[in-house]
Amino acid sequence: MQNESVHQEKHSWLRTIAIGRNPKVTLIRVAVLVVVCTILFKYVLLPVRVDGPSMLPTYKDNSVNLINRLAYRNADPQRGDIVAVRYSGTSMMLMKRVVALPGETIEFVNGRVLIDGRYLEEPYLKNPCDWNVKPNHSTMRADEYYVVGDNRSMPYQLHDKGGAKRERILGKVML
Repeated sequence: MQNESVHQEKHSWLRTIAIGRNPKVTLIRVAVLVVVCTILFKYVLLPVRVDGPSMLPTYKDNSVNLINRLAYRNADPQRGDIVAVRYSGTSMMLMKRVVALPGETIEFVNGRVLIDGRYLEEPYLKNPCDWNVKPNHSTMRADEYYVVGDNRSMPYQLHDKGGAKRERILGKVML
């Protein structure tokens, strides 16, 4: 009898952990959680995995970050923001830093960024850079932002960079 009581208490304890004291309330909580997570991860937060070294040392290769898709709903990207740029659909994205805004001219001189002829302070850069790019076709259009990775020790030709149309910028990186 005592053995059966201990077994019943253990079973009751496991049941309480698994489905709670009130299964109806637990079912409602699970349904609400599923709906909230579906909305949150479909329309607000977009998880993205970094693939490649272009954002080192700010973001490591294979790290997972969240993109806030609502960040630019009522505002435009700002210089220094790290954004997700839609490359192909929502499954192929680039994570880059905004360095030039619409209408600005950008060039690289001895690895330093010049915006409209003035040097840009970039405290987030840790590695040396030797890029030299003249501003021949580097004036941003009215709906275009110049984006580039933080790891500028890579050769200029190996970097995905350049003008990104505003409509292709999905959101701001949160983590």
